[in-house]
Amino acid sequence: MEIRLQSIGTAHTDTRSVPRHWTVSDVEGTLVIDPQYTDGLADISAGQRIIVLFHFHKSAPFTPQWLKQTPPHRNQTSGVFSICSPRRPNPIGLSVVTVSAREENVLHVKGMDMIDGTPILDIKPFIVDESNLPSREDAS
Repeated sequence: MEIRLQSIGTAHTDTRSVPRHWTVSDVEGTLVIDPQYTDGLADISAGQRIIVLFHFHKSAPFTPQWLKQTPPHRNQTSGVFSICSPRRPNPIGLSVVTVSAREENVLHVKGMDMIDGTPILDIKPFIVDESNLPSREDAS
């Protein structure tokens, strides 16, 4: 089955070298969302953590040799689906960033592990438990 995804925006940072994973990042940058999606950013505010799905647009094409890889910080080979390598059958990345500010269609964020120019595929709320689930109905 063929699936087509379209970028909703672009990640930007002045940092030349980003950490290998969002959990070890304090890199700041912006997520510039296409103006046609600005209304979709309603309710995103400073202090909030969000999930950013993005395209590993600079990754080499995937071939079966990459089904098992040895990450640079490990001494053992692992299956691609158990690690966060950008070389994957579908080059989709996931980061959790903290929103510092929002100006219309631009989110200022901290915790980036995306390089400058990375296409953003989607943004989702970061859910810790049911109490902060946006679609949860109050029981009162």
